[in-house]
Amino acid sequence: MTQIATAPAPPAEPASDALVRVEHLRTYFPVRRGVLRRTVGHVRAVDDVSFEISAGETLGLVGESGCGKTTLGRTLLRLIPASGGRVTFDGTDVLSADRGTMRSLRQHMQIIFQDPVGSLNPRMTIGRMISEPIRVHGIAEGTAVQDRVAKLLKRVGLSPDYASRYPHEFSGGQRQRVGIARALALEPRFIVCDEPVSALDVSIQSQILNLLNDLQAEDGLAYLFIAHNLAVVEHFSDRVAVMYLGRIVEVADRQALYDRPLHPYTRALLSAVPEPTPRRDRQRIVLGGEVPSPMNPPSGCHFHPRCALTRKLAGDGDAGETVGLTVNGGSERVMARCVADAPMLAAHEGDGSHCAACHFAG
Repeated sequence: MTQIATAPAPPAEPASDALVRVEHLRTYFPVRRGVLRRTVGHVRAVDDVSFEISAGETLGLVGESGCGKTTLGRTLLRLIPASGGRVTFDGTDVLSADRGTMRSLRQHMQIIFQDPVGSLNPRMTIGRMISEPIRVHGIAEGTAVQDRVAKLLKRVGLSPDYASRYPHEFSGGQRQRVGIARALALEPRFIVCDEPVSALDVSIQSQILNLLNDLQAEDGLAYLFIAHNLAVVEHFSDRVAVMYLGRIVEVADRQALYDRPLHPYTRALLSAVPEPTPRRDRQRIVLGGEVPSPMNPPSGCHFHPRCALTRKLAGDGDAGETVGLTVNGGSERVMARCVADAPMLAAHEGDGSHCAACHFAG
């Protein structure tokens, strides 16, 4: 496990009922070059992330492609090794757990993959795939396994007769239901939903989301719901975390974040959400430039090269010291504080549940 020194931000005040707690989590991938394959840098896929998820709660995780959402979800389950930080599930340290403890934890922590085709073995029947974790963990034996598979298929809206079929015989929505049945096989308490509906038709998306809602209501499941579609996240999540270049830049209750986003990146994302009744006065915020490389992120606030707010405040002349930088191919004045100091995720409004990592939040 690669250990890299970094200046961690203080975590949010821990909640007493948190089922999953993430503190200063980092996942770095080494970049090796040359004949001797020497490490010349690190891709900071997840860079000092802290949050909590309570039992029965859905935390939505949004952000542009490549910001580290999927890596974060898989690191929580130790499918990808972490470089630092701490993840606890119901008080048990996941990252330092031995093989026996981790085997037990896997019964309670599962994942629904984004691609319903690639996540299923084409050489195995549906029944065999769903029954495999049941047999491995000794949950049931003999005919009890087949009975359990039949109940799982019925629970996700599929006929028990489908157990003898192969993945290629199903539609995309049916394959995703199979993936959900497999995730439910061990009766987990926490599921990472890695864009579970992004590859499906809109009509099928609503069916899968309603199924996940029903399962949560019945079993009290906790979800980390990773998605690009902010309209889906608004419908499905209790709280929402916004991720940019490996860091959480804003987290809040769903309604608070959509009604009053504090971070300029969140505002830009929300401005791109289509509306059924477009307003003439609505202004689309277009982000300039490209997403910086996670191997060499900008100094200070990672978002400052693309942030219109830093240049607007610099133009007003009353928000503090400014510096001249070449931004998006042109010379502009930018707030010096944004370039030099990395903002910490801190409460800015209300009861402290609405946090943003921005020096000029709101």
